[in-house]
Formats: sequence, C-alpha cells, structure tokens
Amino acid sequence: MASYMLLEEALLEERLERRRNRRRLREALNVNALPDFEFVANYRLSRVLFEELCQEIVPLLPRKRNRRGIDPATKILVALNFYARGSYQGSVGLSTDTPMAQPTVSRCLREVTAALNTPSILQKHIKFPQNVAERNEIKRKFYERYRLPGVIGCIDCTHVAIVRPNEQEERYFNRKHFHSINTQVICDSDCVILNVDASYGGATHDAFIWSASEIKGHLESLQTETTYLLGDSGYPLREYLLTPLNNVEEESPGGRYNAVHKRARSTIERTFGILKGRWRCLLAARELHYRPDAAGKIILACCVLHNMCVRAGVNAPPLTPDDLQADNSRQVPHQPAGSSTEALRRGQRERDRVIDLLNRNS
Repeated sequence: MASYMLLEEALLEERLERRRNRRRLREALNVNALPDFEFVANYRLSRVLFEELCQEIVPLLPRKRNRRGIDPATKILVALNFYARGSYQGSVGLSTDTPMAQPTVSRCLREVTAALNTPSILQKHIKFPQNVAERNEIKRKFYERYRLPGVIGCIDCTHVAIVRPNEQEERYFNRKHFHSINTQVICDSDCVILNVDASYGGATHDAFIWSASEIKGHLESLQTETTYLLGDSGYPLREYLLTPLNNVEEESPGGRYNAVHKRARSTIERTFGILKGRWRCLLAARELHYRPDAAGKIILACCVLHNMCVRAGVNAPPLTPDDLQADNSRQVPHQPAGSSTEALRRGQRERDRVIDLLNRNS
C-alpha cells in the first residue's frame, strides 16, 4: 500500500512538473522576436492584422480565471497555428512556439472558433451585398475583368473531410466514400467570400443546398435589377443563376459565352485554392477530428480569417501540386441539375439575352 501511494505521488509530481515547464516556456515565449516572414508562415496573418484580430475577439473570449491562465493572444495563436497547419492538434500543442498539452490546445481552439462564429463577427466579415451601391461595385469589377455584365458572384461547393460522426452518419458519407461537410461558398471577383453555408453533410447535392439558401430568396426578390450568380451545371439555370451551355461549338456565340463564363467562374476555384492553401485544416485529403457542428464552425472561422487576409492584402501560400491533386481527387463530381419548369424557361431566355449581348460586343 505504501509503495502504491509513493508511486501515485511520484506520478502526480511528474504531471505537475510538466505543467510548470509548459507554463515557463509560454511565459518565455516572445513572438515579437520572430521574423515577419516566419510569423506569417506560422500564423498566416501579418502582425498588424493579428493585432486587429485580437482587438476584435479578445473581448469575446473567456476571461483568465487566475494569473496562471493562458493569455488570450496565445490562445488565438494556438488556433491560427492549427487552422494553418491542418495537422492533428497534438502536434500544435507540442510545437516550440505554443507549448501546451493537447486538452489545453483543444480548449483554446474551441474558444477562439466560438469567438469567430459570434454573429457580430460573421456579419461584419462575411456579408452579401445588401444594396444597389454594393452590388454595382461588385458588378463593375466583374465586368472590367471578364466583360460579363450583371455578375455579383460565383457559386460552388467544396468538400471538407471530417471523421466518421457517431450520429446520422449517412448524411455525411459522400459519393467518394468518405465523410465530409459539403460547403457552399459565394465569392466576388476579388476572391472575397460573400456567403458560406457549412451546415450540410457530404451526401447532400449542391443544388439542394442552393434551393434552401437564403441568398436564393434574396435574388428572387430583385425583380427590377439585372443580377446574376455564375454556377456550373450542378446548379439549375435561372434568370439570376447562369450556367454553361451543353454541346456547343467553341466558335459559336454559345461557345464564346461558355468561354467567358468559365474564365469568370474560375474565381470560385481560386477562392477555394487560397482558402485551403492558407488554412490547410480544410483540405479534403486531411480530416477534421470533430463532430459535424464543430467542424462547420471551424470552416466558418477560416472563412472569416480568409476575408480579413484578402482585404488586408496578406498573401496565402499556394497549394503544392500534390496537395492540389489530392484535394481535387476527393471532390465529388457534380450531378447535372434537371428542370422543366417555367423558372428554367425564364433562365434560358435570360441566358440567351446575355449570349446575344456578348456576341454584339465581340
């Protein structure tokens, strides 16, 4: 019995010593000593943008319970490091820049992710244009770059891999035979994310997510304004959602429309590349080891940070060819959206009008 008690005391003292060592390392940590390029490489934000982020979300984080608690700025660095590396959080906690135990890393990640999902933060940084002036500014940029009138955004979905959930597993098992969140994103010509929905499982078709989107209803209400989203053939053609033509010759008016449509719509593909190149936890070749609701919040947090970086002009590290190929190989092929409704006929007439306009201006 005495030997058992001595062993318990020794193990307890060892745990306490590890905690003291981690605390001493954190207290000795001085991220200001890092070169700027290394700071951006580790955390993806510039120092100036990191300070702005701290000013925004530190008031939203839980207060330190005692003087030995973790500083809020350190919690944010831990979360940024995890989003950026995309590796399992244990490696983040063991890194020299943020030394702490894995449960502590998990708590930091949960708190920072919750802060970035606060409605005031989401509404500030991810905002679909709500008035004519905002829409016209986006249309102007699209037109200057692609000569396509009336476009306020490009839409598509991307799969973010997650571990197998314990409940409603079938909702998240996609046609590529892994579990994922099918995330709908709308972006502008600058690759700023205007809207994101990370609430659907990988088994859900892109067109179904769009059919339930609040943005669909918003665009339907703009009856007196020429306003388009650009989508691929996985979306239904509508008078406010333009899709490519099938089976047309390249040199025909329809072929030229397809070419312009493809160039403009590549904006959403670049947006996904920038988003996942900066925040590699979202790569489909990796997995978020969290429940679907928690994974969805991590996706939204990364989208908030993506927009902050794009607007501040902070470049993202490009995906390597291997990373890009691995991510693309796990994206689910689009299923053509079929429809024979009056809404489709109105969409066809609107698309024909755009084709005629492009042909007359070519």
